[in-house]
Amino acid sequence: MGKAKRQQKPAVRQVISGMERLGLRVSSMINHPTAQHQRWVTIHRLDTDGDQEWEEVMGLLSETDDLEMTFNDDESVTLRWEARSDEDRVLEVVDLDDVVEPAPF
Repeated sequence: MGKAKRQQKPAVRQVISGMERLGLRVSSMINHPTAQHQRWVTIHRLDTDGDQEWEEVMGLLSETDDLEMTFNDDESVTLRWEARSDEDRVLEVVDLDDVVEPAPF
């Protein structure tokens, strides 16, 4: 008895724009634990980064408060920031009605 062959649907590949790709790369670099610990990161411009996308992302970063940008000779950009003070930290508020009590066992 032969096995019934299932027709596999072709995988749908989602294409992201150059702006989205660059934004994700920059965000990933900034949020990396090493960058967060040292509070700086250097972002290198890749050959695949278009002029318009690069300028737009750099413009968005330049509008960010407490972020120092240094444009390097090799077209990279070094971002530096200060650690947030306890007053600036975002606190998560928990509604006590939503807290579930642990099981008694």
